[in-house]
Amino acid sequence: MRETIHFAHANSFPASVYRKFLAALGERHQVGFLDAIGHDPAYPVTDCWPHLVEETIAHIESHYQGPIVGVGHSLGGFLMFYAALRRPELFKRIVILDSPLMGPFRSRGIWLAKKLGFIDRVTPGGNTLKRRDNWASVAMVHDYFARKPMFARFDPDCLADYAEHGTVDDGQGGRKLKFRPQIEHEIYCALPHDFPRYRGQLKVPATFIAGTGSDVLKPADLRFMRKHFNIQVRMQQGSHLFPLERPEETARLILELLEA
Repeated sequence: MRETIHFAHANSFPASVYRKFLAALGERHQVGFLDAIGHDPAYPVTDCWPHLVEETIAHIESHYQGPIVGVGHSLGGFLMFYAALRRPELFKRIVILDSPLMGPFRSRGIWLAKKLGFIDRVTPGGNTLKRRDNWASVAMVHDYFARKPMFARFDPDCLADYAEHGTVDDGQGGRKLKFRPQIEHEIYCALPHDFPRYRGQLKVPATFIAGTGSDVLKPADLRFMRKHFNIQVRMQQGSHLFPLERPEETARLILELLEA
């Protein structure tokens, strides 16, 4: 059966960067996305991301007919989870790709880090405002990020798509990041700490796919989501960014889940 899939991207990686992954899903299903979450002033970034959830729900309601399959990576997976809690009738199921759905102990730590003002030390947010944000050309963007260890693990096509679709014209003939660093920083600083509060409330079938080399979650976090949310857990080779490292392999795993 051909499903309608809505994809939500990770923080700082516009959905168009996932072109190869989405194309593989699109061979069997209809796929849509919101390219850059958090950039509409009508949906500001605030603590625990409630307005980003509203932005996601509004997009789903205005772009699709009937219940959809929600697939989200990191930030996007969290938004799929929250949207399914609020509006379960919009979803057939959700697939969460390595999102930081932390159990009670670590969620309390996130709350404390925000309360005491050191959340930048426990998320990647501390480096976002220092990030380079201008290049002379797409080719120079590509060469710059190809030297970074994190990006060096990307599938070559995904790295090329990041250089092209992860940047926009800066108005002076050069390139700048499409996903603005200030928004990225605000999203990291507002990382949700309330996931455990919703135990037992998820009414939509859910699968969590964790990266084998990811350090986002601990075994205790995975046990918590299995026990209290009935979330099925699967593993995929790669780091936290496995959808961009192994896009076609990740898509095949999701297709298998949808067709099981």
